[in-house]
Amino acid sequence: MAKPLSFPEDIFEQEMGQGMRPETEAELAEIIRVANGPFVVRGGGTRSVGACEGAVLETGGLSGVVLYEPGALTLVAGAGTPLAQVEAQLAAEGQRLPFEVPDMRGLLGCSGESTLGGVVAANASGPRRVQAGACRDSLIGVRFVDGAGTVIKNGGRVMKNVTGYDLVKLMAGSWGTLGVLSEVSFKLLPVPETGATLILRGLSDAQAVQAMASALGSPFEVNGAAHWPGEGTFLRIEGFAASVAYRAAQLRRHLAAFGALEIEEGTARWAGIRDVTPFHGRNGDVWRISVKPSDAPGLVARMRADAVLYDWGGGLIWALAEPGTDLRAALGAFEGHATRVRGAGPGAFQPESPGVAALTRGLRAKFDPRGILNSGLMGA
Repeated sequence: MAKPLSFPEDIFEQEMGQGMRPETEAELAEIIRVANGPFVVRGGGTRSVGACEGAVLETGGLSGVVLYEPGALTLVAGAGTPLAQVEAQLAAEGQRLPFEVPDMRGLLGCSGESTLGGVVAANASGPRRVQAGACRDSLIGVRFVDGAGTVIKNGGRVMKNVTGYDLVKLMAGSWGTLGVLSEVSFKLLPVPETGATLILRGLSDAQAVQAMASALGSPFEVNGAAHWPGEGTFLRIEGFAASVAYRAAQLRRHLAAFGALEIEEGTARWAGIRDVTPFHGRNGDVWRISVKPSDAPGLVARMRADAVLYDWGGGLIWALAEPGTDLRAALGAFEGHATRVRGAGPGAFQPESPGVAALTRGLRAKFDPRGILNSGLMGA
């Protein structure tokens, strides 16, 4: 058992000024337990949305693959483990994380290495979410330290039901406001043999959403559906070569009413859709709007953005707007939520309804009673 740490107040304040990088879960727990001020929790610093004040608490020291069982399609790793390291190890065994993690560095204009804990904290999920689900749907276990310095474990190394709080799902997308992740466990998927990208040209936004909905609702296992106005409407299929060829031919017939369907071998262009490369190097605020796909074209018409990119069949809209634009005010009331991913100003996250806000306050009071973890982020 690790020896308990001791931080006299003067030493603690000195460390706080320099930032902290624990190397073990025990160190992380002791740092939080004796804290006399707030923390800004940071993994690789590649997904920062919004701002909060405090001493930087880095999780990069909590790194390393704890368990990888290719036969069981299971991975357990420290929260500070670099994503690139994990993806390379999985690729060597012909496997991958199911949810296609976006690389936000080009969009946010930052550097650093994305970590597994940061991916979970942001619930970072790419175009494959329409079929494979989000990060939280592949997350099967977590270990974390709450705001009182208590180590908490939930879930495990296999999928199973839990009673009480489902902390595995709760921690995904909590942005470090409920606890600091120390270890995460995932279920994995094999890498498919091949893939193809199907392209429709010249569709309006409304037509594109209809075409994507039709494709996703078909039996032909489309696992990506995006629309880039002015460039095309893109659909992705993956699997065994014979299956991909068959499904591509069937989709060409299924979508004939929307025009000629081009078939492009491979899926290379989806990295650009995943990482929102159309907005890289362009000035302006970037917003991420989650809505019902059928509502997306009408919302885009109201927001008057400089550029948009539709993902998830229209369920996710990326919008580039003039700096300082209050996109929520332009949209008015709608079913969904808008997050300012890039840009200055208060309120990066969608304000919560009174009922949800009350639940959120209760959870934070339970897991971070002193309000020291990413205080001020997400309305905390």
